[in-house]
Amino acid sequence: MSRVGKSPIAIPKGVKVELNGKLVKVSGPKGNLQHTLPEEITLKQENDVVTLARVNEERKARALHGLTRALLNNMVHGVSAGFVRELEIIGVGYRAQMRGKDILNLYLGHSHPIDYFLPKGVTASVEPGKGNPKIKLESCDKQLIGEVAAQIRRLREPEPYKGKGVRYVGEYVKKKVGKAVVGSGK
Repeated sequence: MSRVGKSPIAIPKGVKVELNGKLVKVSGPKGNLQHTLPEEITLKQENDVVTLARVNEERKARALHGLTRALLNNMVHGVSAGFVRELEIIGVGYRAQMRGKDILNLYLGHSHPIDYFLPKGVTASVEPGKGNPKIKLESCDKQLIGEVAAQIRRLREPEPYKGKGVRYVGEYVKKKVGKAVVGSGK
């Protein structure tokens, strides 16, 4: 049996889980999320605990058991506490600023500034500092915030020679040695 799938999900105060057929709706102080359960998985709710079970022991059901439990646990955590993803911009002249509530304006060494439109459900803030500016993304949906962070990072990935670009806070970029100048060779 799946170790992840058989562990129960504790529902914190202020979070409401509703099951309507195969549609699970989770609502809390940070937002509302929903997920459709696969046919192979059943959900059982008792008081403040949700457990998942498999209908049969087929390979697909075993694979979906732990996945579905992890997705529901992320939904419960997201609507109660939320998720945060931080990016930092490294490079001379590279900067970021917010234009309005949902447009992230980035200067990343291209010939033009890049306007990144944030999807609904994701908020961003820019922390300009003495060093590298940091972009802080917040959302109740873990999958959405991860995708947005990856898209922003993809606009200028860290290059291996100087380390310039957009990277996650705490990400290590292994640097390469540049070409060595040997001399005149005569």
